[in-house]
Amino acid sequence: MGMKAKVALGAVAGIVVIGAISATAGNGDKSDGSNGSGKDSSASATHKSGGKKDSGDKKTTEKKKVAFAGDGDYQVGSDVKPGTYRTSGNADDMCYWERAKDASGEMDSLLANDNVSGTSYVTIKATDKVFKSEGCKDWEAVDPKAKGTPASSMDGNGGMYKVGTDIAPGTYKSTGNKDDSCYWERTKDAEHGLNSIIANNNVTGTAVVTIRPSDAYFKTTGCGNWKKTA
Repeated sequence: MGMKAKVALGAVAGIVVIGAISATAGNGDKSDGSNGSGKDSSASATHKSGGKKDSGDKKTTEKKKVAFAGDGDYQVGSDVKPGTYRTSGNADDMCYWERAKDASGEMDSLLANDNVSGTSYVTIKATDKVFKSEGCKDWEAVDPKAKGTPASSMDGNGGMYKVGTDIAPGTYKSTGNKDDSCYWERTKDAEHGLNSIIANNNVTGTAVVTIRPSDAYFKTTGCGNWKKTA
């Protein structure tokens, strides 16, 4: 289980990278967080399998959504098709995933990777050769046309949220934290490259951020719970 000990290429450890241009010169991609729902269940982002209401055939629907298991190495094109996938509800940071350009296992084969707690979205590209996953919950294929009910609050340690589906765009304020362990990130895609970052920050205390409708995802870890203020 050596992969679980690997450090994500983009993991942030007290490093602040603001904007896509600055992001190219620093490491700022981190989506660690433990899954959870906000206190207001009617307006808090939660990560359940699928965004639709429960039906009488819930178990069958969930089985159809599983694309591949959270443990294994998968060849892109044969074992797993290119596309965007989601894993949800990982209770700790033992979930490790990796996009690779070959199966050599060497560091220079890595395209992107992360240690995940909570929910994560990942886009596997047709040019990727291998996708590796250890200790993660099953991966579900994400339908880009799927409609959700965007929430106006979210767990500050919940991981990665899809803008317009999981959470509504707008200005959010966190309840604050006692150290600089709060990390947030606005991204333009789920490829997890440095060029994916629009803006990010490490915050001590209360944080305020505007999530734009054009943003694809919002990552949050170690922060106080967020509530939409505008």
